[in-house]
This record gives sequence, structure tokens and C-alpha cells, in this order.
Amino acid sequence: MIVIDGRAEEDPYIENRRLLFATAYRMLGSVTDAEDVLQDAWLTWSTADRDAIHHPKAYLVRTVTNLSLNRLTSARATRETYVGPWLPEPLLTSPDIATETELADTVSMAMMVVLETLSPVERAVFLLREVFGYSHAEIAETLERPEPTVRQIAHRAREHVQARRPRFDTDEAQRRQVTAQFMKACAGGDLNAVMELLAPDVTAWSDGGGKVTAARRPLHGTDHVARWIVGFLAKPELAALTMEPAVINGELGILATLDGYAVGALSFDLVDGHIQNLRFQVNPDKLSGLTPDNGLAFL
Repeated sequence: MIVIDGRAEEDPYIENRRLLFATAYRMLGSVTDAEDVLQDAWLTWSTADRDAIHHPKAYLVRTVTNLSLNRLTSARATRETYVGPWLPEPLLTSPDIATETELADTVSMAMMVVLETLSPVERAVFLLREVFGYSHAEIAETLERPEPTVRQIAHRAREHVQARRPRFDTDEAQRRQVTAQFMKACAGGDLNAVMELLAPDVTAWSDGGGKVTAARRPLHGTDHVARWIVGFLAKPELAALTMEPAVINGELGILATLDGYAVGALSFDLVDGHIQNLRFQVNPDKLSGLTPDNGLAFL
């Protein structure tokens, strides 16, 4: 707390922490990296000349954005040598976020994957403009770039995202029904039931990061995907695996636990009542956002 004229006021960093995390997480697609950026931002903030900072929130967002840009740029080289498909880190979110369609969409796994196809600067501009509602002038100041340049980047990034944003159903009742049916079919090892829930052009990505068993390439087609899922779940070491519905990145998905610990998360797109894109995150280094004390507090 800060005391001003005898009154206790919340420190601007604490007051805006959720916004700062939301910015870093959407920039990086990583809970761990977002937390690291917030730590660095706090160090910068704690040593800054507060008297010279007239707009603390803008200063903090600018700091987090630029720290994220630096980290994302260096991370690109690392991801080029990543073992198997790279997926963003899943994040447990408040059940309330699923009812806020626009907010949920900006943090959905489908959107996070699309954001990965933008350059770091395009990603920053798109998020600041389209998600957080900053003006082109404010973004130009944050990124220290001319405003006309920012406008061009914003236009290019928006068109890029719109062209790649997948179409999916938003009927929550149908999503709950399909999720329950899919969990039942998987738990029973019912190959035919799993196949009936998948779209003919279904694709599945699994991110094990070389740490645990996962498909090294995307899987395509109903038969191929269904057989891989059923075969994977039939492994003896997964006999005690528990699956339960959970709001992951603003959408109902499936949380997998073993002996009380999160071991994986499944998110998917629902199109015409069928599962089209499945994203399995099982890399143990990328599951910290599946702890309720973490994710629910952030978004």
C-alpha cells in the first residue's frame, strides 16, 4: 500500500496486475514466461522515479509489452528446435469468462494458436488495439514507432488474424453435451463412439515437448485421430487417469489428472456439432496454469 495525504492507496502495480498478466500471457502464450515478465516489470517499477511517472497504468503496460516483445523475439529461435508441435500453455479461467464471448475468444486456444503466426510486433499491436482498446497514438508511444507505421501494422495484423481465425459453434449447451460424450467414449475405450464425435476433417495436435509420449506430427482424419486417442489412453500407466470438464482458456475443455496432479489439458473447436480441432497439452513444463490457485486468479 502507498500512503498519500494520510490515505492508503493500492500500489498501481498490484491494482493492474491482472491486466498486466493478461497482456503478457496473450503476448507469449506461456504462463511461466508471463509470470517472469511480471517479476521483471515489478523490479523496473520498484526502482522507477514515481514522481516522473504521470500515468502509472500506461507506464506498466508499456513496460510489460516491451519486456514481452524482447522475450518473444528470443523465444522464436528456441521454438524452431522444439520437439513436435508447439502449443500455448493452457490456463484455467473463471467459469464466468465463458459467458463473455468477446473476452473468451481473445484468450481461446484457437486464437492463441493464430497469434503465434504473427510477428512479435504485429502481435503486440494487434493485442493492444483489438483486445485492450488502445489508440494507434498510444500504441505508437508504447512501441516507440511512428503512428502511421502502427496503423499499417494494425491493419495487416487484423487481416491476418481474420483470415486464419477458425469458425466454430458457440452453443454452450451443445459443447457441454459433446464434452460429456467424448469423455465417456474415451473412458470406455469406445473407438466407434469417439469416431462419431469427430469431424471428417479433424486434426489433432499434441505437445509433449519431448518430455512425455505425444505424436510428433499433427494427426489428420477421423480414423487416425480416434485410434491414436484410444490407443494412448489404453496405456497401463494411465489406468488411474481421471478426466473432468474444466474451463480452459475461456472455453469448456477437459482436464486430465493422475494421482491428483494435472497431467494434461484438451481443448477443441466444435463445428456443426462435431469436434474439428483437438489440442492436447501434455508437456509437464507447460501445465502450471492448470493449478486453480494460478489460473483462476489471473483472468
